[in-house]
Amino acid sequence: MSETINQYINLTWVYWALWIVYGVTIISVVLVVLSENRNPVKSLAWITVLLLLPAVGLILYFLFGRSIKNKRFISRRNRRRLKKHEQAKAFNAAASGLSVENSQQVKLGQSLMGAPYYEYNKARIFDNGKEKFDILMQDLRRARRFIYLQYYIFEDDRIGNAIADILISKAKSGVKVKVIYDHLGNFKVKRKFYRRMREAGVEVYPFFKISLLHLGARINWRNHRKLCLIDGRVGYIGGMNVADRYIDGGKFGVWRDIHLRVTGPILRSFNHSFCYDWNFMGRPIPEDFTPVDAKASDGEIGMQLVTSGPTGQWGNISLMFLKAIGNAKKSIYLQTPYFLPTEGLLRALQAAALSKIDVRVMIPRRSDSAMLRHASFSYIKDCLRAGIKVYLYEPGMLHGKVIIVDDDFVTVGSTNFDFRSFEHNFEANLFVYSKDFNERMTDIFMRDLEESTRVLPYDWEHRPRIDKMKQSVMRLFSPIL
Repeated sequence: MSETINQYINLTWVYWALWIVYGVTIISVVLVVLSENRNPVKSLAWITVLLLLPAVGLILYFLFGRSIKNKRFISRRNRRRLKKHEQAKAFNAAASGLSVENSQQVKLGQSLMGAPYYEYNKARIFDNGKEKFDILMQDLRRARRFIYLQYYIFEDDRIGNAIADILISKAKSGVKVKVIYDHLGNFKVKRKFYRRMREAGVEVYPFFKISLLHLGARINWRNHRKLCLIDGRVGYIGGMNVADRYIDGGKFGVWRDIHLRVTGPILRSFNHSFCYDWNFMGRPIPEDFTPVDAKASDGEIGMQLVTSGPTGQWGNISLMFLKAIGNAKKSIYLQTPYFLPTEGLLRALQAAALSKIDVRVMIPRRSDSAMLRHASFSYIKDCLRAGIKVYLYEPGMLHGKVIIVDDDFVTVGSTNFDFRSFEHNFEANLFVYSKDFNERMTDIFMRDLEESTRVLPYDWEHRPRIDKMKQSVMRLFSPIL
């Protein structure tokens, strides 16, 4: 009998000891979250998860909650070496012909990351994957010196293999081919797909490779950039990954996106961005590396490439967005697959609409993520109250990431209008200062508008209660989705 009592007492002590350790761990993590002085909304989201789902919350925090802001992954020496390759001239606001507002926008990009402003560029706009990939493959086949390819997703499907075959052929002919793909974004792709390219001489590497050893330190920070540079002659940037659904629409039937083909001196910034990421992964900058000799084209477009990531201090692209919205005098047209704005960006859009600026936000009615769809829809009421016009794109998945301001500014790139893009992902956006380019992008936006349904305040207020509940719950987690 006494042995049974002793065993019971021992088990009770173990039980309570485990609970104490568990409680101390939860409290410690909550204190860490508070001590980091993050955005209060984000801190509250993490504390809510930790308190409501303690065991799951701990795992999620160690995987997705920690910060790598201001950590250095590339040496100062290599930073200086890469920066030399951009060969940028000092920005002359008076000579540029830009408005005061756009000149300030350019200066902000320079202050944040030294992003040069280049004139005399050309851009071709693709709003469908078939046309984009047809032209891209033609350019890849013309490569003579090098191909730099960077995509968040590079699928082992029809278009993925078609591009891989070209890369293999070019590598065998002596062209230097470098490929960066995101490890998490391609986690389901079989390794033999990339091994086939590697064995043929293509230098292909995953960004922030995930392993059990580095699981908590890497899984949350992904490279979402979509960038290509060929011979320093032509570049591509936008929202399209390498996958069949960007051509045939996949389960949505239609997959709308925006991508650009660019020529001109801005390609020096493309070169800098790719080589920075290449060195970030621990790959050496080739000793025989020569700067891109990107000459002025016969175009008249002013451009600035701005990148951002979780290692930076400021959140470059979100600040550039904030500045662009604040610069607006007449109109702001925003297209994004996921609308989960930070408090500052939401307030900026509301302030613009309340100032009688024509603010229009377009998001897809159907989404490739149910959680993100509900979270995005939770912000619609906030928009409608301020007079922001919200449209739901009907034909299929809307994946374009575009902001058009007034008649002379556009930004296109990989950045979604959500917390993850602003704080956790490595992103790249092209900031374009041109009335002609703005007009072309506005025409595309208006065509998409014709296939969209405007959300009316009365209808939205009377949507099903179950939808309201789902949206409210998902909004709680929007800072960490």
